[in-house]
Amino acid sequence: MPLIQLENVQKIYNTGNEHVHALHDLSLGIDQGEFVAIMGPSGSGKSTLLSVLGGLSQPTNGRVIVDGIDVYALDVEKRADFRREYLGFVFQSFQLIPYLTIIENVMLPLVVTPFARVERGRMAIEILEKVGLRSKALRLPDELSGGEQQRVAIARALVNQPPIVLADEPTGNLDSATSEAIMQLLHKLNAEGHTVVIVTHNPENIHDVDRCIHLRDGKLFVEKGLAVHSGEMASAELEKERL
Repeated sequence: MPLIQLENVQKIYNTGNEHVHALHDLSLGIDQGEFVAIMGPSGSGKSTLLSVLGGLSQPTNGRVIVDGIDVYALDVEKRADFRREYLGFVFQSFQLIPYLTIIENVMLPLVVTPFARVERGRMAIEILEKVGLRSKALRLPDELSGGEQQRVAIARALVNQPPIVLADEPTGNLDSATSEAIMQLLHKLNAEGHTVVIVTHNPENIHDVDRCIHLRDGKLFVEKGLAVHSGEMASAELEKERL
């Protein structure tokens, strides 16, 4: 069984009298250790899909199962525990707290854990070493470049050692050289055993991923191999003709 399994997932937003179908009957499996990229035009449902995968946005219909856990069958508190144990989130806007030092930002996910402060600091330094920023642990975010801030955000996502990393446009605010460095870091993490799922609009970011999924109008297709079930099965070649 895949590590992550979506079963007939729909997401409908109600805005007044209008119903917006963000995701249409999606079924998808992601294996442990896979590196998966999700692409598609603006408004295609990419970020919605990532939020649903990450236990942040309950689908209107369908199930999300991670490591055998039916995520949305959990109550709010247990779902928060699930996210803390299984998931690391990386966002385009970094979302660092400006008045906290780099090490304090990285330690934030550990505040609700039973680890003592000394142990939390050790864990944060260890992960900052991994992303090449140990020497800047006591600086503030605005003293770092955009690429360095994104590496801090990745360190924060990894400090709990979650098996799954979800990244929403992790290179969207970065120049091409810095973007490449961030993607190399994500590939390194994947090689170390993390399952990585990224949303990206940049075709340069999909080199060497295990699978690239394309979303259009909330419908999901795989561009390598056969298309994932989305109402019907279709080959990647057929889908390319449609796009």
